[in-house]
Amino acid sequence: MSLEPPLAPALAGDEPFDGLDARVLDFWRFPMSDLRTNNVRGYLAEFLVARAVGSSDMRVEWAPWDVTSPDGTRIEVKSAGYLQAWTQKKLSVPAFQVTPAYAWDAITGTSSTEQNFNADVYVFCLQTATAHDEYDPLQVSQWRFYVASQLAIATLEGSRIGVVTLQRICGDPVTYPALSAAIAAAAESAPS
Repeated sequence: MSLEPPLAPALAGDEPFDGLDARVLDFWRFPMSDLRTNNVRGYLAEFLVARAVGSSDMRVEWAPWDVTSPDGTRIEVKSAGYLQAWTQKKLSVPAFQVTPAYAWDAITGTSSTEQNFNADVYVFCLQTATAHDEYDPLQVSQWRFYVASQLAIATLEGSRIGVVTLQRICGDPVTYPALSAAIAAAAESAPS
């Protein structure tokens, strides 16, 4: 008996449940219809980055980084926004945190023995809308991307990173059309 799982099939959403009047799309709508919630906004940010670099790989929950570009660049994606899916008294102050982590190896079923910065490039995705009547998470022009090399992030180990710090280490944010080139440039300084 093999305990190695096969690759997950790519679902279209119209697949029916057996014994339930519902389709996969109905399930997806249940937890992920509100793209403003923190976890779903994170998935959306990973999707945007994957598309920017031309990756068609499916998301792997336990992978030590979020996106692998076709050239092999390992990318960690973080997301934040000024607005939340709940009532706020004031706008959120976007902040990110990156710490070294153990890397899970799906083939051996074990974790690394040391914590490391496992990605080559770190992309901090900021949803910039500040009014709910304008907030559209599907409008990529509302997103800004701060791109940093692993070396730049490792120097901040465990620090809470705000927009001012991101601008100091990354420079100005890039728009979606410039994201792929910014990731490629940051990857050039990654340790081999």
